[in-house]
Amino acid sequence: MTAPLSVRRVLGDHPFAEIGKPSAVAVSEDRGLVAVGGDLGYLQWSGDGTGGSRWRQHRVGVYGTADLRCRHVVESRWPVHSVAFHPTLPLVAVGTGSYDGGYFFEGELLLVHLESGRATSVLRGKREVLKLEWESPAELRLLLAPPDEEEDEERAHTHAIEVVVERPDWAAVAPGSVRQEELAGRWIAYERPVGGDDVAERLTALTGEPWWEPRRLVWDVRGLADGRVLACLEEVLAEAWLPDGRLDWSVPDEEGGRQLVVRERDAWVNVERRRVRYVGRERVSEPPFVARVSLTDGERLGALTLGRSVTFSTRRDGWLALRATEAVMRRRPQPVDLVPPGGDTPTRAVTLNGFDLFNHPFPIRRAGRLLLLQGSEREPWRDKWVVEVDPYGTGEPRRLLPLDWRTPARHLFGGPGVEVGGDLVHAGAVHDGAGLLPGNAFVVRRSLTDGALRWEFAADHPATAVDGDEDTVYVAYNSGELVALNALDGAIRWRQHLTVDGQPVVPLSLELTAAGRLLIGTVDGRILDCSVAP
Repeated sequence: MTAPLSVRRVLGDHPFAEIGKPSAVAVSEDRGLVAVGGDLGYLQWSGDGTGGSRWRQHRVGVYGTADLRCRHVVESRWPVHSVAFHPTLPLVAVGTGSYDGGYFFEGELLLVHLESGRATSVLRGKREVLKLEWESPAELRLLLAPPDEEEDEERAHTHAIEVVVERPDWAAVAPGSVRQEELAGRWIAYERPVGGDDVAERLTALTGEPWWEPRRLVWDVRGLADGRVLACLEEVLAEAWLPDGRLDWSVPDEEGGRQLVVRERDAWVNVERRRVRYVGRERVSEPPFVARVSLTDGERLGALTLGRSVTFSTRRDGWLALRATEAVMRRRPQPVDLVPPGGDTPTRAVTLNGFDLFNHPFPIRRAGRLLLLQGSEREPWRDKWVVEVDPYGTGEPRRLLPLDWRTPARHLFGGPGVEVGGDLVHAGAVHDGAGLLPGNAFVVRRSLTDGALRWEFAADHPATAVDGDEDTVYVAYNSGELVALNALDGAIRWRQHLTVDGQPVVPLSLELTAAGRLLIGTVDGRILDCSVAP
């Protein structure tokens, strides 16, 4: 049976794409394999945190050294510190973990089976494994963080506990069978590594290229009228790809673009600025800005520095709203700057109640109005409504419909959406103190006239992107699944987990550029040009 979605080509493909930013590497020359641990990144930026629930960003990939083809990919709950191939068995040991920021050091020891790709977590209880190496086929040497800071808070961060765990057959070790009593040992000084440049250098040597760099997090993607593809991603302000698949131009950036608005000859790019660096003892951060770049060659044509982070809302006729997202302002009214079609600067501003990156993100594609979410004045996360900001009106946002279609109203988070046939199709999630519960993510179609519910679709994972037309709505999920829904009744047309060369990929952004063609930006920095079945 033919899959409903097929990948026609992959833009931005690169070796070791599946693991993101590398943190650990081991090479087995006799097997012709390399194991790499890495980090795909947070699904969160200053204007949107709705896609990060139930997301595991850390990966271990196993590759062939001859062709660099990925054999297996394994998710990790914690950052990957160390990997080591077993001397004789088809296993690679993986040490993971992190400090929780307040008391505990958590992690696990994984054994990845090279033939099946199955991963077994063998520690009974959580322990951060800082480093590991095989002493012999039966002995595995571990450097561990203590379970917590209780015994010696200072030494817990500057030393490690050295132990040797012995098993006659590591291939037969059962999950959770290495007891905490076996992990007592002597303290030794240990400086935790930072960065990962040495790992990148080793991967560069394997590729034979002058320098290998990871690509991550394609936050937005757009098809241009001339057949090119425009994207913004982590550490790239914007880039353009030619119709033949070659890179046309790219503008590097310290953090990267997060949203795109394409106009006739240029594009607006929402550029993130959250990182803090130190100059001596002083914390320094640059102000966020909105860049205007030429579609011809990526040249910076101008920038708006508003002194605050913003998120975009757009209208089909070209109006652009720049809503302030600063966390310190979320309990106070915030400005929304309005830029007219073809204009280079805001011509006026209106005011909305506070914003936060879980409750209020509401990027709606193909909208005939400037649509945003607004909550109550004192508690903006409550009593949220979909409101319209009329750039020609009085400046007061007009309530269209409550975010929740049920009575009594629940606490819902915002999410991406698209206007279809005069109705609003939008994703979101039900807030729960225990996190995102199964079935609590949703996509709904509602009337923009009276808020009436047309249909509802429930899911277990949050949506990262939504687009569609009057026939089909496409929903991307952080589980790696893409779901096509009948736009009229919400029935599932098809659903498919995305793969490239047989390995899973996770969609982060998408655009329906024409009937039967989807552009999908992935978490691992690639852009998939796809054909979809009707």
